[in-house]
Amino acid sequence: MRISYDIIALSSIQFGTSGARGLVTDMTDEVCMAYTLAFLQSVSPTPKSRIALGMDLRPSSPGIAGICAAAIQYAGFEVDYCGILPTPALAYYAQEQSIPAIMITGSHIPFDRNGIKFYRSSGEITKQDEVTITEAKSIIPELIGKVALPEINQAAYKQYVDRYVQFFPQQPLTGLRLGFFEHSSAAREILREILQTLGAEVISIGRTDQFVPIDTEAVSEEDARKARQWALEYGFDAILSTDGDADRPLLGDEQGQWLRGDIVGILCAQYLGAKSVVTPVSSNTALELCQHFSVMRTRIGSPYVIAGMEKLIEQGHDSVVGFEANGGFLVATELEKQGHRLKPLPTRDAILPMLALLVMAKEHHLPLSELSKDLPARYTASDRLSSFPSEKSQLLLGTLAGSKSSVHELLGDLCGETVNQDQTDGLRLFFENGEIVHFRASGNAPELRCYAEADSQIRADKLVRACLLRLNT
Repeated sequence: MRISYDIIALSSIQFGTSGARGLVTDMTDEVCMAYTLAFLQSVSPTPKSRIALGMDLRPSSPGIAGICAAAIQYAGFEVDYCGILPTPALAYYAQEQSIPAIMITGSHIPFDRNGIKFYRSSGEITKQDEVTITEAKSIIPELIGKVALPEINQAAYKQYVDRYVQFFPQQPLTGLRLGFFEHSSAAREILREILQTLGAEVISIGRTDQFVPIDTEAVSEEDARKARQWALEYGFDAILSTDGDADRPLLGDEQGQWLRGDIVGILCAQYLGAKSVVTPVSSNTALELCQHFSVMRTRIGSPYVIAGMEKLIEQGHDSVVGFEANGGFLVATELEKQGHRLKPLPTRDAILPMLALLVMAKEHHLPLSELSKDLPARYTASDRLSSFPSEKSQLLLGTLAGSKSSVHELLGDLCGETVNQDQTDGLRLFFENGEIVHFRASGNAPELRCYAEADSQIRADKLVRACLLRLNT
């Protein structure tokens, strides 16, 4: 008899900052079946309940979805197949229907990897839920086979469109000429419909049938160059895109400059009238310096942001939102703007922050590039070293955390002396000149990430490049 606990424990597919992820070659039918059955056992849905199922455009996603569907049926539940759509669209549908959900996505990580993200009827699973799933002892059937996915239920798609069309009424984007870098985003149909319904002229660019791993925290030089070229060629008011499963925004201004996700988050929170904001330690400190919000800092990853938002609600806070440095925006409490209400959606979302900034720019009669002009002058940058084993990262971070002389040897001529450090998540170093350098091992892939904050974008970019170059030699 095969048990999910044993299969999961022996596999290389593990929970990271957002879902169970790993190499596609390691996401065998047996492993995917084990995770799905363990999840269903852990959340204990109502007998004969529907389980919402969606996926992104990765080439491996249909096969994994077929196995998950087989597991759902084997466990005695109905597959409510919602097709290819953004992760937040599936999450919102499941929330409104009070049913669990499973999303097949690797988000922004390379195409040779994938993942499974799980939702209770109340929202994302917690870190404790992850432990419960990995320790579950579900019985795995001897014969495992994919099943044909049912006909797509379009209700999830429609509900997500309605969420934003109803909150931003009277076509507030009329007159805007927007470039939509579609690539292989799961939002490439739904975002176009939302933008056009809100009155914008939308020009499609960069659509491809090959999966493109867009990382909104580490935009490639090629994608940065493309955006500047598109802006010059087409005269766009803005350029929009997302990562693979559309829970992280990528928003470029009229000059083709991609906006940092944490700045997008601050501006979105301002537009929505939020009073309390939860965000990871890696986000821009302009959030505190602007003095508009009560702020809570957490470890990196949406489960930690969600836990922080829940804690604030328990303490009696209202108008609570969260965002991550990647731009993904979360709404914990119902919000109201000009008589229109926005229901909570406590999972990362790419669409809301992009719409909020576009409408904000229109209302203030400003180009997108000038929206942040009143924020404190703090600038962030980030990038990563790929194929950097987590064991190597942990050894490096441990050495730097325990030795000021090691930090000085690595960064002293670049940043000066450290005055403080924060090990909430990775190692965040504060220097006497006011600059910040933050190293962290990725929770989803063998990568070492570097974040930097300085008083100019040029300096922040230089810090990241120099730090990664020194670590890679």
